[in-house]
Amino acid sequence: MAKSSAFSDWANKHRKWLFASPAMIFVGLLIIFPLAWTIYLSLTDSRGSVRAPSEFIGLGNYLTVLSDTDRFWPAVGRTAYFTVTALAVEMVLGMIIALLLWRPFRGEKWVRVAILLPLVATPVAVGMMWRLIFDPNMGFANQMLSWVGIPAQPWLSGQATALPTTIFMDIWQWTPMVVLILLAGLTSLSDEPDEAARVDGANAWQRFFFVTLPLMMPTVIVAILLRSIDALKTFDILYATKGKGGGSFHEVETLNVYAYGLSFDYNEYGLSSAVLILFFLIIIGFMWVLTRRRKGNN
Repeated sequence: MAKSSAFSDWANKHRKWLFASPAMIFVGLLIIFPLAWTIYLSLTDSRGSVRAPSEFIGLGNYLTVLSDTDRFWPAVGRTAYFTVTALAVEMVLGMIIALLLWRPFRGEKWVRVAILLPLVATPVAVGMMWRLIFDPNMGFANQMLSWVGIPAQPWLSGQATALPTTIFMDIWQWTPMVVLILLAGLTSLSDEPDEAARVDGANAWQRFFFVTLPLMMPTVIVAILLRSIDALKTFDILYATKGKGGGSFHEVETLNVYAYGLSFDYNEYGLSSAVLILFFLIIIGFMWVLTRRRKGNN
């Protein structure tokens, strides 16, 4: 009876872990097994088929990838450019829209529903929709430019314009997500600091930069963390609009598109696994930096 009572006391004390442990173990296995298998493939010369005989080559794939100045490093640059540009614009627009929706106004529910509509569609559907809009021959975008006397633009078909155009698509779809996060943070703020600054004579800009924004920094860091990780992994829109290789000249080929091409176009599973592991390390490093920054703001 003593042993049973001791076990019951221990189980009661740690019940939250006991109830959560089955789900945690299941999720852990879902993460650990694919990661371990990818690491294994990255250390072999696997190609053609994952079931085909392969040899252990150590870090050979990593050295090959890191020395690839034609595809890998340009893909790294495009990934960074896509993420930083999309994130910067989404954060600025998200904050502006969240501030506009912060105070109650007539018809605010309908406005919020309209703003959130882009989140309803899947990224592939969004990519196909904008592909039709930006079609150089019959797209609505060039028709609008012709109305004001501006020459037609290549949009997705141009080497210099393809990546900025896909960034615009990402901004259109995911800015509402940033708005939701920032609006939740704004509604949780107390009115007292803003009222005190107003009494002291601070104008709207001063109240925002010296009162609201510092109080919002933990929420802003969360929005940056979630959105940046998602932007780094963007694949659907890029592949739906430009197809294999990110276009004929790899103009929108990010690390995700590059790894996909190595796996499913060239069946270079060892090389693609090495790219994915390097990409995974980049994301982990980025998460670590943002997490440290968030702790510093708390």
